Amino acid sequence: MKFAFLLLWLIRLLPMSIIGGLARALGYIAYAVAKERRRVGLINLQLCFPELPSAERRRLIRNNFVYMMRLVLEYGVVWWSRPERLKKLVTIKNLHYVTDLRAQGQDVILFYPHFVGFEMCVYALNQYIPLVSVYSHQKNAVMDQQIYTGRQRFNNCYIVSRREGLRPIIKAMRKDHAPFLYLPDQDFGTRDSVFVKFFGNDAATITGLSRISKLARAKVVPTIARRVGNRFELEFYPPWDNYPTEDAMADTQCMNDFLEERIREIPDQYFWLHKRFKSRPDGQAKVY
Repeated sequence: MKFAFLLLWLIRLLPMSIIGGLARALGYIAYAVAKERRRVGLINLQLCFPELPSAERRRLIRNNFVYMMRLVLEYGVVWWSRPERLKKLVTIKNLHYVTDLRAQGQDVILFYPHFVGFEMCVYALNQYIPLVSVYSHQKNAVMDQQIYTGRQRFNNCYIVSRREGLRPIIKAMRKDHAPFLYLPDQDFGTRDSVFVKFFGNDAATITGLSRISKLARAKVVPTIARRVGNRFELEFYPPWDNYPTEDAMADTQCMNDFLEERIREIPDQYFWLHKRFKSRPDGQAKVY
């Protein structure tokens, strides 16, 4: 593991275009070798984009492997490159949607889905505003320490263990009205989840965004990280009006609908290799 970190430390010295070339070669190899992950990705795309020809779905997943490999290779950049480099790599759009709310004393939750640019963008953002982040401990102690240390590199992030529950999250948000960076768009099982539509399919989706925003009396600001060539774009959208409602299922469907619209804009940049439809409603067959 330490050797892998050394490689990442060295790779960070390369221009982004060269890192991209390495990622393309390694991504194509991973696409050919990682048959199970490729199969999962293709099933996801078949469920979500049945209208696309199979050749186009394979192209999207091949690109997705490249993007995911690039995300891994760029960890050295986010962990150890100079802060100024990260700022230059990320164009931030409409941050005022967050800063205006904070200036009014309003707590904020950033709905931040799993797109491939999410790591680089959040490290750039954390130089401008404090953030609250939930952390899941890694099994490997060296990896766990590095990820935790990396997230703290700007001394501007309140990290709460996933095991601690909601109260420490809300308490951390109220320090400086630090926005809570929340990624609720994967399949975490049926506990605390409801089945709502995602690209027309039943998807187990946690209701946490609705629940936490209600408990914290926080505004939800959707935030999307995009890769644009060798650079990134982090776009903030207007805070959702009339959210949350008294209907957690409707709120969760609203979240999925917004996410689906953004995925259609950049379909190869979403985390398709995750088993998004692993949990099934009673009576529905498994898809993987």
